[in-house]
Amino acid sequence: MYILYFSPGACSTAAHVLLEECGAEYEVKQVALAKGEQRTEEYRKINAHGKVPALAVDGRVITQNAAILPFIAGQFPEAKFSPANPIDFANCLELVGWLASTAHPAFGLALHPERPAGGAEIGAAAIKIISDTGHKTFWKCLEEIDQRLSGDHWMMGERYTFADPYALVFYSWGVRLDLPVLKLKNYTSWKDRMLARPAVLRVLEKEKSILLKGA
Repeated sequence: MYILYFSPGACSTAAHVLLEECGAEYEVKQVALAKGEQRTEEYRKINAHGKVPALAVDGRVITQNAAILPFIAGQFPEAKFSPANPIDFANCLELVGWLASTAHPAFGLALHPERPAGGAEIGAAAIKIISDTGHKTFWKCLEEIDQRLSGDHWMMGERYTFADPYALVFYSWGVRLDLPVLKLKNYTSWKDRMLARPAVLRVLEKEKSILLKGA
């Protein structure tokens, strides 16, 4: 049994989708980020970093999508969501690592430009500079994903992998930031293919995803 600590619309959606895709037996426990539940002493015993996702497995905990996603895929080899070729597998890890280390922080700057100051008082001009930088950098990341999907059905080519649920998170965040994501034709077509997958749709419906608004 797996227990996923998640928050709707957060990057934990990726692990939620992959568990559903794999047909895993799992429970979800929602962490209310807006209420600061991730910073409570109780939750920090689960994830000392105060973040989601966290995946509890047989009394032990894995954190970070870069670790959780390949772990889940590896537990269900019959689903073939993990590339069999070692180099392809490494490239898939590289992609997930880039999303986590580059695209995700850029979104953080755009959404919460006040946080890099560490709580110190900063002026409106400084906040705007940080916000603008975050928006521009995040948009460049989305453009890179769009370019990557040119001619490809999935993020790693012809086969769906553990990288695809993670990439969906960033499209939804582009919508959240009111970025012109529909201009990204390859990424948008891929998003539509994702939403056509029953497991993906089930999770997005449970999480009341922004991607389903107006659908």
